[in-house]
Amino acid sequence: MSDNAIYDVAIVGYGPVGATFANLLAKYGLRILVVEQAAAPYDKPRAITIDHEVLRVFQACGLEDTIAKHTVPHPGTHYLGIDRQIIKKFDPMPPPFPLGWTPTATFVQPEFEAALRKKFAAYGNADVLLSTQAVDVAQDKDGVTLKVKNADGAQTFRARYLVACDGANSFVRKALGIAFDDLAFDEWWMVVDALDHHATERPPKCFQYCWPSRPGTFLPGPGALRRWEIKILPGEDPAAFGQPDNVTKVLKAFTDPSKLEIWRSAVYRFHALLAQRWQDGRILLMGDAVHQTPPFLGQGLSAGVRDAVNLAWKLALVLRGDAAPSVIETYAEERKPHVSALVALAKEFGLIIGELDEAKARARDAKLLEELNAGTAQTNRQKFIPDLASGLIATGAPAAGTLFPQPEVDTEQGPKRLDDTLAPEFLIAAASSDALKALTPDSLALWSKLRGQLLVIEETGSLFSGWLNQHGIVAAVVRPDRAVYGGARTADELNALVASLAKQLKN
Repeated sequence: MSDNAIYDVAIVGYGPVGATFANLLAKYGLRILVVEQAAAPYDKPRAITIDHEVLRVFQACGLEDTIAKHTVPHPGTHYLGIDRQIIKKFDPMPPPFPLGWTPTATFVQPEFEAALRKKFAAYGNADVLLSTQAVDVAQDKDGVTLKVKNADGAQTFRARYLVACDGANSFVRKALGIAFDDLAFDEWWMVVDALDHHATERPPKCFQYCWPSRPGTFLPGPGALRRWEIKILPGEDPAAFGQPDNVTKVLKAFTDPSKLEIWRSAVYRFHALLAQRWQDGRILLMGDAVHQTPPFLGQGLSAGVRDAVNLAWKLALVLRGDAAPSVIETYAEERKPHVSALVALAKEFGLIIGELDEAKARARDAKLLEELNAGTAQTNRQKFIPDLASGLIATGAPAAGTLFPQPEVDTEQGPKRLDDTLAPEFLIAAASSDALKALTPDSLALWSKLRGQLLVIEETGSLFSGWLNQHGIVAAVVRPDRAVYGGARTADELNALVASLAKQLKN
């Protein structure tokens, strides 16, 4: 490593989003620089909930063992009204699981951060600078110049692109002068993580305490980890509220804290914020650097990982000359409305949980209970996660913008999850060879140039065939991030999808 070293991608920030992004880029053989101002990962949990999209991405990073050891299925959530009655609920989705993993899980974040860094450390074409602060960034038509400072002094590096994963107080975002749109949610809450060595004495369910006297959340995590999130009421001092003696006092409203070992408590200001720009030339932002959401849907980290998997393959294709630079612009086009929808929804649930007016809370309880009893309330949490509506998809084609399922497939080595048999490239998948035989020589030539894969899926169950029938298609064109470019009902439609994709990538 030396001054003016040329990298394909410089990553500022090595938290879970930056580490995920680095691992995904490494699969394409790119030369990567990572800069992180902290000396080591934060050793306590922050995020505690992730969904099956994220588990699938962690699978792609080679973390199956970590998933097995440090996650448990989310137990579902009950919303409790003023009179302690259930007014709203989310139930766990039963199998078969469409993406190959439990749809929602709780996890231990420090274990995953350590595993992601360990995986990336085995990649030989990268430099990681810890205890190093980014102090200046500039760009021209050919690349980005990054100046950093650490105990050894200042150094300057060049990269073709720079991606900022440097958190809510992002240096890069501020250096670019990118402002946030405030989506009008601003509340103080205290988060308490505890180790519960008598876990059977507490309920195995997640609860949202929709109590005007003191709104709160309880979530059982893996092993002995238990979390409470407690709203700080108007007039209360956030600094005093987080003092150790007050933590125990406040917890008594929700549980018996006498047998708990407090792991950490922290006071947070929950925001709903969305950056006005996600890209400035060759510099892009992701994760908390570009969006911040209240935690009431558990989508904060999941949103950042979706950013990483959406951008990684697009950047790789552009860097290796398989796509025009304009393809990178579809990153913000796809991700910003998706995040915006989830932030708005998290805000909506936060307002339900955090209502402080008793009369309004009783009216809320009556309305939600009526919907629950009538069967009109949505009880599947994953139904709230939107599909892609625009960007690099065949808008209007069946299944376009949805998530491609991950069935278990037969291999010579035995049953495996589908993605474990694939490269991170485009895919045409069908249930029989007839659909693939319909590809014309021109389509096959285009597909070869894209390094695309052709696959007849031989599954152990009926997840994929059921998905094809659901959409009325015989084959699907699938992106490297496993979002569906489009489904085809006929041979002509399949050939048209290949031509359309090739054109979009080169425009």
